[in-house]
Amino acid sequence: MAAYSAEPVPLPGERMTSYRWVICALLFFATTINYVDRQVLGILAPTLQKDIGWSEAQYGAIVSWFTLAYAFGYIGAGRLMDEIGTRLGFAFSVIVWSLAAIAHALARTVTGFGLARFALGVGESGNFPASIKTVAEWFPVRERAFATGIFNAGSNIGAIVTPLVVPWIALTWGWQAAFIATGALGFIWVMFWLPIYRRPQEHPKVSARELALIQSDPRESTTPVKWSTLLKHRQTWAFAIGKFMTDPIWWFYLYWLPKFLDARYGIKLASIALPLIVIYVFADVGSVFGGWLSGALIKRNWSVNAARKTTMLIAAAAIVPTMFAPAAKGVWLSVGIVSVAAAAHQWWSANIFTLASDMFPRRALGTVVGIGGFAGAIGGVLFQRATGLVLQSNGDDYTPIFIVCGLAYVSALLIMHVLVPRIQQVNLDAAPNA
Repeated sequence: MAAYSAEPVPLPGERMTSYRWVICALLFFATTINYVDRQVLGILAPTLQKDIGWSEAQYGAIVSWFTLAYAFGYIGAGRLMDEIGTRLGFAFSVIVWSLAAIAHALARTVTGFGLARFALGVGESGNFPASIKTVAEWFPVRERAFATGIFNAGSNIGAIVTPLVVPWIALTWGWQAAFIATGALGFIWVMFWLPIYRRPQEHPKVSARELALIQSDPRESTTPVKWSTLLKHRQTWAFAIGKFMTDPIWWFYLYWLPKFLDARYGIKLASIALPLIVIYVFADVGSVFGGWLSGALIKRNWSVNAARKTTMLIAAAAIVPTMFAPAAKGVWLSVGIVSVAAAAHQWWSANIFTLASDMFPRRALGTVVGIGGFAGAIGGVLFQRATGLVLQSNGDDYTPIFIVCGLAYVSALLIMHVLVPRIQQVNLDAAPNA
């Protein structure tokens, strides 16, 4: 068992700091930038498709290159965060994805955009493994779902900011300027992250009382864990399958919603902002509330198992009606249906990420999240390719795609419950699933 640094003893009358929420804010802004950079292509897709001449299948291929790189990058990023720590690992990831985002401005062909998307996927794959590991380092178990919900809300803020800013930049200075301006945001974030971030026990702005709160959970071993060891546990597979089945739905929203609204209701670039803002504001609320709810239930003496699964079941049920979005007679009814589904997805997402920290010790968390992210991204690659082919063969009929979206979450939760009937932390030093 590895030695631990001595925990400071709080002095009588010493004030309680809340610096962990400053760290959470940095994670929120990183996630916001992450989603701004990945969504620019989706906003500009109808315009670029007409200018460059992509088919639906080619567009599906372009976005799938991002997701493929994201899949394999996620595994490497999780291990990177476990090996060198989140301070340097996160900064490296942001620099890589910022350069890749700017590189889109140089692309002129399907191949060029595919290469830029691949590089973007490699860099962006570090965001969630780094953020989840940081939350586990800086927050006790009872606050982790809420903190995850807050930083995860950055994905929706990014999705709100993008349709507000990108069309204006593109219509004023051209689509290349949109990629350059948004890509530069990551470098600004790194200028704050590197000076501010330290581990809580090393941070001069964390009081002994706050550190005692952060370290209030039982101590854990720091012995590294091999991938092969983790893959022997059904908890790893439950997390991975949940991500495999539900992450692709969010990818679909990001990359195809502007195209769906254009094809179904004639919503063009200049008018796309308001419908997307409504959808992602709902998603933002869902992210924060879903993370808060499971934590609130735990504080009311619900078991972790009951709190997480009940919260996820509510989200899964709320997503089922999204099957009917393509049949909606008016654009705002369709937007309303998708808004509820987007909110429920982020509600779900805040809790499935927290499941990883419920089931695995911090020394393995980056790797486990990496495995889950890999599975989710591979699911995204398959779904994106299939979506492009379905739309190309069915003449922009989105109904089959939305049926899959509606049923994915209840199916995933059922499988996860069968694999892990009771949520508890894995003892990695014991026999698998003992």
